[in-house]
Amino acid sequence: MILNERDSRHEQVLLAARQMMTAARTAPKGKGIDVVEVALVTDGDLQVLSDKLKAMYAENGMKFFLRDADNILQAECVVIVGTRPQAQGLNCGHCGFPTCEGRSAGVPCALNTIDVGIAVGSACALAADLRLDTRVMFSAGIAAQSLGWLPGCQSVLAIPVSASSKNPFFDRKPQEPNK
Repeated sequence: MILNERDSRHEQVLLAARQMMTAARTAPKGKGIDVVEVALVTDGDLQVLSDKLKAMYAENGMKFFLRDADNILQAECVVIVGTRPQAQGLNCGHCGFPTCEGRSAGVPCALNTIDVGIAVGSACALAADLRLDTRVMFSAGIAAQSLGWLPGCQSVLAIPVSASSKNPFFDRKPQEPNK
């Protein structure tokens, strides 16, 4: 039997993305409290995510949303990582408020945001070990959050994943809107 890499690439990338989800799950968490949620976006939902990014460009005029919408369609899948909001009760002040109780509504606990960063870093480190192309996208994370794909989560980041001969997430050019 001869198996060409091109015939198994998509399956291998999805397997690796599932491993990235595990890496995000097992990453260290502030106070050992797990508020991280992780999901995998595949198939037709990649188009939904791309379309949402285009709609967000229409709302805010920021061209990087168009560029990232195109990048999403070049990915095999996208790993999304966010946290359920939960103050950790340390009164550390990292959120900008002296106490957890004094925090304004909607301001995330800094430890929750740090947890997202550590989980994303762990997932990306595994992807690098597997020689996959990734990029952390704030824009696609916001789009996934607004689509409700991680219910109840804040600070969502997205990691598009690719295995191609040229990293589609490097040397990216800004997209021009269609007139």
